Amino acid sequence: GVNVADETELRRKMTDSGGSYRVVKNTLARLAARESAVAQLEPHFQGPTAVAFTRDNPVALAKTLTEFIKAHPGTSLKAGLLEESALTVDEVQALADLPSREELLAKLVYLLQAPLMNLAAALQGPLRSLASGLSRLEEVKQKQD
Repeated sequence: GVNVADETELRRKMTDSGGSYRVVKNTLARLAARESAVAQLEPHFQGPTAVAFTRDNPVALAKTLTEFIKAHPGTSLKAGLLEESALTVDEVQALADLPSREELLAKLVYLLQAPLMNLAAALQGPLRSLASGLSRLEEVKQKQD
């Protein structure tokens, strides 16, 4: 249910996200699955089949696929594989809903930075109070003179 232009677009998006996409023959895919860790996916090699994979970022791959499927209703996801564990369509969707690695790192940096910022503010509080008190004392002395 995908035309050549849409498939080319998907291939480009897959490459941009660090993944690869191949249309496969089910017979060859089943043979390859029997000889590897993806044997659990063998029942899914029926009907029109394409395989998408990545070595780097499974979340980005899942996001790319789910976005493409939303934009092209004639396509669907059959299953997934992560760390040699088969994933259902719902599990792949949950994987796609995870924040990206960059977002998680940014949140981690914020969480590590927040206590330090609070400590710095707390340490500056007494200094500000002392400076304010000295300033008021100076004003009072100037008025008395």
